[in-house]
Amino acid sequence: MSENALKVLYRLQKEGFDAYLVGGCVRDLLLGREPKDFDVVTNADPDQVRRVFRNCRLIGRRFRLAHVHFGREIIEVATFRGAGEEQSDKQVLNKEGRLLRDNVYGAIEEDVWRRDFTVNALYYNIKDFSVVDYVGGMADHKAGVIRLIGDPDMRFREDPVRMLRAVRFAVKLGFNLDPECEKAIHNDAQLLASIPSARLYDEAIKLFLFGYALQTFEMLRHYGLFQVLFPATENSLAVEDSGFPRLLLVKALENSDNRIAEGKTVTAYFLLAAFLWEPVRMLAKEKMAQGEVEFIAYQDAASEIIARQIRSTALPRHISMAMREVWSMQPKFNARTGSKPSRLIGHPRFRAAYDFLVLRAETGGADPELAEWWTTYQNASDNEQRKMTQPPRSKKSGRKRSYSRKGKDSTPKTEP
Repeated sequence: MSENALKVLYRLQKEGFDAYLVGGCVRDLLLGREPKDFDVVTNADPDQVRRVFRNCRLIGRRFRLAHVHFGREIIEVATFRGAGEEQSDKQVLNKEGRLLRDNVYGAIEEDVWRRDFTVNALYYNIKDFSVVDYVGGMADHKAGVIRLIGDPDMRFREDPVRMLRAVRFAVKLGFNLDPECEKAIHNDAQLLASIPSARLYDEAIKLFLFGYALQTFEMLRHYGLFQVLFPATENSLAVEDSGFPRLLLVKALENSDNRIAEGKTVTAYFLLAAFLWEPVRMLAKEKMAQGEVEFIAYQDAASEIIARQIRSTALPRHISMAMREVWSMQPKFNARTGSKPSRLIGHPRFRAAYDFLVLRAETGGADPELAEWWTTYQNASDNEQRKMTQPPRSKKSGRKRSYSRKGKDSTPKTEP
């Protein structure tokens, strides 16, 4: 358990406040896992928390939270939320029933009903080292069930992102979704479209960069959620082409999961480039059929697909630029003579673009011989690289011409 989390708990109690660990950290500790972060809940309001800790910063508008900083570690401290039965300036809902602001404070008995899933509503009490459970979370934890607190349809309308969280927790923990939760997701999947695209981007990163991307992808498609996040990709998956394009995306997700399991890094732009490659390829193919040259067709297709995608999940500019570079380099791999290969290998995104080429070759989207050539080329010496990039010599017909020097030696010799 985090020593800094314990410091926060004991300090709040010393100041006369109630304080508990809550949420995912309690859930993961009960599973024998090391929590990624530790959340504290208390009856102190945010301003009181700030007065207790000099290293505290208040954040948020929708939920007002206190972040207590200990170097690189941040302990998040939230105030018990109240029932919020009546809408006020501290709690605002839109016409669909989604919570836009929720800063109504209360007691622990009220706070528990404001949480999303039963397994995330377990409170660890530092006073007597007990787990406080109001909603049957321990039973669901033992049974491996993700169950919403309250009416699933109403809870998803309050915050449709809970549908993505349900899928993420089910995959991450190896739990099953409660049947009522499943039914509500099928009915309410389109509510996700009302969430700001910037928030959906953050959720998408959580979904696909924590080591279970392939399972998450399949589960999102099953419940109709993936098409809200990546509509162009979902449409392209319906088009079969000898098993491609789905193979490329599945392979990319598998590779991502394997890298994370091995403790290696995974870049968001590479995985997102795989998500949107097929829509880009299909659109570029249409543009080339209309007369556009290959390189320009891919550039224009990339711009259009990214512009559409941003309406669903707002890709940051540095991510979309990196994706475009990976895509735009794919046609350039076909040029293997002259100085073009040496210039391409010096590009900052070469390694990512090369990995993408290999991925395409493995799944039927590129010539395996082309990928093999680039594998050999980048590992070859300078002299070998020059030989590999020499243009093939053309064979000329006709007799071989001979030239002789002028002077005495130029006189033809005759036999006696």
